Amino acid sequence: MAVVRCKLASLLLQTLYLCRRLDAPRYRRVSPTSGEPQKLIITEETAAVRPHAVAAVLRDITFTQERYDSFIELQEKLHQNICRKRSLVAIGTHDLDTISGPFTYTAKPPGDISFKPLSQTKEYTATQLMSLYKTDSHLRHYLHIIEDKPVYPVIYDSNGVVLSMPPIINGDHSKITLKTKNVFIECTATDLTKAKIVLDMMVTMFSEYCSQPFTVEEAEVVCPDGKTCKYPELAYRKEKLSSEFINKKVGINESTEKIAQLLTRMCLLSQPTGAGDEIEVEIPPTRSDVIHACDIMEDAAMAYGFNNITRTTPRTYTVANQFPLNKLTELLRQDLAAAGFTEALNFALCSQEDIADKLGKKISETKAAHISNPKTAEFQVARTTLLPGLLKTIAANRKMPLPLKLFEISDVVLKDETKDVGARNCRRFCAVYYNKSPGFEVIHGLLDRTMQLLEVKSVRGDGYHIHAADDSTFFPGRCAEIFVRGKSVGRLGVLHPDVINRFELTMPCSALEMDIEPFL
Repeated sequence: MAVVRCKLASLLLQTLYLCRRLDAPRYRRVSPTSGEPQKLIITEETAAVRPHAVAAVLRDITFTQERYDSFIELQEKLHQNICRKRSLVAIGTHDLDTISGPFTYTAKPPGDISFKPLSQTKEYTATQLMSLYKTDSHLRHYLHIIEDKPVYPVIYDSNGVVLSMPPIINGDHSKITLKTKNVFIECTATDLTKAKIVLDMMVTMFSEYCSQPFTVEEAEVVCPDGKTCKYPELAYRKEKLSSEFINKKVGINESTEKIAQLLTRMCLLSQPTGAGDEIEVEIPPTRSDVIHACDIMEDAAMAYGFNNITRTTPRTYTVANQFPLNKLTELLRQDLAAAGFTEALNFALCSQEDIADKLGKKISETKAAHISNPKTAEFQVARTTLLPGLLKTIAANRKMPLPLKLFEISDVVLKDETKDVGARNCRRFCAVYYNKSPGFEVIHGLLDRTMQLLEVKSVRGDGYHIHAADDSTFFPGRCAEIFVRGKSVGRLGVLHPDVINRFELTMPCSALEMDIEPFL
């Protein structure tokens, strides 16, 4: 999901103020009534793990059991979605009356960090905590974020008390309770923008319960370069769009004033500017999900009521057409099955061994896209060839009557620096023949049939031809490269006995693999 919707928390407020016919709240950042703002100092050591941090204070808040439970639940919900399971942002909430600022956000070797974590009875070093939480059903999912780092992030108060070791656990000393009146909130992050959004979301949702509703006490964050920033930002911004745009996209016909009213009902304070049908919309800090005019249009449609939109017939008619590559693939599947081969469908992920060692190649030569955090050894990389999947299918069906004739037409993934994602999909066709004899003539015949179906003649130049080639996957002298219109598109031949043995097979096998896309 490209943009994380933050509407869930704000919809409750919207409903409340709609029912009570009240204006949407105005959130304000205020200075402390006495003394200096709480200060969070970031040291340069944090650059190796989580370089960013923001902070704020909810002053004189009143918790009930329901509010307290909701406060904890909101943290967990934010951790799971916009925080991306704490990998982008980790939230720490502390009873400000139990600690003393200024606070220091730094990073130390795990052996140098020692404190009593939340819900524990004694102190542990960070190294001991990582071992302790490996069996914890909740926290073990976050250990990998910092486990391999040379230093771990940690926040201290001016007396050396540990507030938290983000993104794993808070300290027990500063835990909040129903009696907590002042809450210090800190968010450490690898993404500063996400940290600001999360902090704004936390404080706006619970500032209503402060003695001065909808106000948040500011905190100063001092960066390693000496730059000082004040948080939370609680930024209101304005966007302009036309009522014609909303009417056209939603499928309604309402006046500019009416649409402005609809948006205001959704807590997006709006009013006509007087310049034609232009509407100025104010986006509050609770709506970080609104990043485009389409998001505002969606809110207008919700306020209008989807069931109230008149059903109409489209003014234009279009005929859908199958993607050419998929159409060619479907046609080939039918004729290859008619040629006596059985189609197989294998996983797009495989192990490094499958596409490299077992085929007699080096993993560095395969242009494979690696999975950064594979869950099993069977799914480490995206496949760069279809051959291992078919050979493993044969190995799992060795009791079936011979010969075994299988094929697969599917995508492989190859690294490509010219693409914005660094890799590209390539449609491949692969077939194998497994019997007491290699059956190279069978695979060669299948190639000729495939080229006949693709209307490519067996001639040099504008047609296709094969040429002897060397490949560690194939038996020496029994491998050929396939050329179409002078361009190499694949290879066929008799598999090397070592390759066959590595896939736990006992009979000779011949194979063919080629690209499909050049034939479009």
